[in-house]
Amino acid sequence: MASVLPFAAVLADEHAAQVATLPYDVMNRSEAAAMAKGNPFSFLRVTRSEIDLPEGVNPYDGAVYAKAAETWQELRKTTLRRDDSESYYVYSLVMNGRRQTGVVATPTVDDYDRDVIRKHERTRKEKEDDRTRHISTLRAQTGPVFLTYRDDDAVDAIVARTMAGPTLFDFTASDGIRHSGWRVAAADTATMRQAFARVPVLYIADGHHRAASASRARAALAAAGKPGQSDRFLAVIFPAGQLRILPYNRLVSDLHGLTPAAFQAGLAKVALVKPSTSGTPVRPGTVCMYLEKRWWTLEFAADPAASPIDALDVSVLQNRVLQPLLGIDDPRTSKRIDFVGGIRGLGELEKRVNSGDAAVAFSLYPTTVAQLMAIADAGQIMPPKSTWFEPKLRDGLFVHEI
Repeated sequence: MASVLPFAAVLADEHAAQVATLPYDVMNRSEAAAMAKGNPFSFLRVTRSEIDLPEGVNPYDGAVYAKAAETWQELRKTTLRRDDSESYYVYSLVMNGRRQTGVVATPTVDDYDRDVIRKHERTRKEKEDDRTRHISTLRAQTGPVFLTYRDDDAVDAIVARTMAGPTLFDFTASDGIRHSGWRVAAADTATMRQAFARVPVLYIADGHHRAASASRARAALAAAGKPGQSDRFLAVIFPAGQLRILPYNRLVSDLHGLTPAAFQAGLAKVALVKPSTSGTPVRPGTVCMYLEKRWWTLEFAADPAASPIDALDVSVLQNRVLQPLLGIDDPRTSKRIDFVGGIRGLGELEKRVNSGDAAVAFSLYPTTVAQLMAIADAGQIMPPKSTWFEPKLRDGLFVHEI
């Protein structure tokens, strides 16, 4: 059973709209610098502190972490405040009229280590190294891990009561997404903890590197005799029924020496190929393809013996098209494939192919939360770039000092 604990969050209060930023890893340095320009409160100055250093600095240089710690302490003194007691919080995001609402809390690193909190992605050592050093230097977890669980009526009831009360913050960001936060009443703290104690497992939806880094930081701080609250990590925990996964689409730079006609002939051997007017797959087992300024639908026969991973549309595309026809043996390392989050729309795929930047694009049906959970329950790893969650949680609204 999951152990999900309250904590005394560091909060932005009336500065929330100026402080809150997209996750540190969804933009490059120049994009981060542009987002933070003219805003001394921007939390990117903590999570991407290289933007306040000379442009050529290595993002993993010691000066970057020192600058992050300096800026964190300055914001901590002048702009942010730590709550006066340990609490649960509620965080709501509304995008295009659709709301998802999660509980902000600190699950335990022990639950992560023993797989009560289940994973579905591999992590990269350099990204783990970066966030481990960031957490250890600041003694703070500055951005939440995005967790999910099978919906629970007891948790829902507490969330509903909380949202009837006053907000900690309520603002609409420049991208049109509304962010609101509440503090769970002290009278509901024990009930919330008991409700989560009945939840058998949690799942990482997004933030595998943050969770892995929290585990590594805990071990490093314990070895140094300074564990603090590093035995927990910051998370927002959403019921699965509220989540929205967008597709992670594919672009391939060339046709692996094939002419378009020869490629189409190869496709006809593995899929039913039909002209399409929309470019959006209407069901699992179908993929839309943009080639020579036209959309096509590829319909693949289902394999009843397929494993949960092999049944994913991203796997079907990889195993039946990208690898055998286009020579993409490992999408994690190939320089000939690029991935485009569904939030950018079909227009991005068309633009990249029409410009000659790519030879062909593939639009996929989104992976479902049920598929994600099934793969995590089986202890398996999803193919790279299988899920794109929207809306993105903001950094800086809740921070866990350790």
